[in-house]
Amino acid sequence: MIDHPCLSDRQRTPPKAVAAAAERGLALREAHGRGGTEVGLRRARRLSNRETVSDRDIKSMYSYFARHAVDKRGAHWADADKPSAGYIAWQLWGGDAGRDWIDRLRATLREAGL
Repeated sequence: MIDHPCLSDRQRTPPKAVAAAAERGLALREAHGRGGTEVGLRRARRLSNRETVSDRDIKSMYSYFARHAVDKRGAHWADADKPSAGYIAWQLWGGDAGRDWIDRLRATLREAGL
């Protein structure tokens, strides 16, 4: 699959806030021993390294955030002492900054018919 040229490498590079959220998720997972899957860990490493995302990554991340937005209503979301596994996973995927960034990229792909 070839990435559509409607998005530049600059647009596809995770913003600093997204990288920071992914790093926070990695630290929280290490500290609490829970949150996220192997897929989420790989995603966090790529985001924290600010590696560009593909069209496929954008669609996958968009789907993740859509499926897991409900987790924000769970107990201990963002609790400093005992964050929920869902919160940790959300951070691994770039947190709210990641969701907002991916929403913009997904909209651009949709406008291009993808």
